[in-house]
Amino acid sequence: MSKIHRRDFLAKTGNIGIGAAVGLTILKDSGSARGAPANDKITLGLIGAGGRGSNLAMDFVARPDCQFAAIADCDVDRATSLSDAIAQKQGSKPQGLQDYRKVLDDKSVDAVIVATPDHWHALAAIRACQAGKDVYVEKPPTHNCWEGQKMIEAARKYKRIMQVGTQNRSAPYCIAARKYIADGKLGKVHFCRIFNQKDWPNFPMEADGEPPAGFDWDCWNGPAPQAKFSPTYRNNWHHFWRYSSGDIINDGIHQMDLARYVLGVDYPKTVYSTGQRFEPGAAETPDTQVAVYQFDDMVVTFELTLYTPYMLKISPIIRMATDKFPYWPQCATRIEIYGSEGLMMLGRHGGGWQVFTRPTLSDGVVKDQLKGLFPDPEHKENFCQCIRSRQAPNADIQEGHRSVLMAHYANISYRLGGQKLAIDRKTEQILDNPEAMKFFKREYRKPYEIEENV
Repeated sequence: MSKIHRRDFLAKTGNIGIGAAVGLTILKDSGSARGAPANDKITLGLIGAGGRGSNLAMDFVARPDCQFAAIADCDVDRATSLSDAIAQKQGSKPQGLQDYRKVLDDKSVDAVIVATPDHWHALAAIRACQAGKDVYVEKPPTHNCWEGQKMIEAARKYKRIMQVGTQNRSAPYCIAARKYIADGKLGKVHFCRIFNQKDWPNFPMEADGEPPAGFDWDCWNGPAPQAKFSPTYRNNWHHFWRYSSGDIINDGIHQMDLARYVLGVDYPKTVYSTGQRFEPGAAETPDTQVAVYQFDDMVVTFELTLYTPYMLKISPIIRMATDKFPYWPQCATRIEIYGSEGLMMLGRHGGGWQVFTRPTLSDGVVKDQLKGLFPDPEHKENFCQCIRSRQAPNADIQEGHRSVLMAHYANISYRLGGQKLAIDRKTEQILDNPEAMKFFKREYRKPYEIEENV
């Protein structure tokens, strides 16, 4: 951990209350964005109308201060279907579009939600900034390291709000966990373990064919290398390097970001990762992976398994309960933080946290604990408030970028056979390793390039 970073972290969080730490904004009219009058609604556009995009859209339109003007998806039928569903909620039908650029050309749109596959996140978000729109971009924000630098550059250059969909930063119980550690209540912390465990079987590669009617395959493929349409690419893109980087970056990024947030660390000094895809099939990314991050006075590990159905993601019952904690030994998305004064078990998305100590020879005890709810509503509230106030959001793109770098570094190490990478904290580049730096940025297929000067 950088000593300067820790000192800044303690100065910012050591003596503030939970309300201040949440980062909620005081608006000029002293009212919540939820209470905005009908003629002062935030007008949104959606890019990517799949499962997550649809969920986000329906949640935002349920807010009285939000409305949609346009929905875009490479599958025009999917865009139209979601437009119909939104019309039933808001009373007017947003445009159902296939070309996302028409969303950005719409002068009525204040902000866009980017919920495409991962390889499109950066390009769509940067184009939105250039069009004068604020951005809510789903995790992971980037496909590679360089894209995050360009997203930050675009957000700052065009003075845009860019919130990453890592909701835990808006959860009061996560903010309290951060302060608990900063206040020294866990003692000295030198070790943290991050877990991401589930059941996600491998799959066969289906034959190439013609894309379905109404589906723009060339646009969907976007910045990735040229390829013929395959249903496997469209349905299982998470596990192909051309589109994403496996579950460390798909789901594990939530825990990675939360751990980095509560620990108050920025960049690791070194990164090492090993693993394998043991189950045969078409997937390129590992189903078993371990990454080790070395900070100045702390070691952080990430551990992934995709063949473990007995590991349980935190259920909606626990997420929405004020008194139910996960059964930690089988919690698939837990974080274990080992301090000299206790062990903190921390769960994402409403899991809460508990601190365990050993006051007697053999009996352990829960010393402190705090439960919280799934923080999706708070995260959207924060985004809407920041659109109005122009203050930085809880999950600003710079923080999202730093967190996803940890996943990118691990995958680079893995793809190089487990090489140990040394990180330049000033440039974020990998030191003295030209082979590793080949993965820092991708080649972009025309006309889907991200310019050097955004």
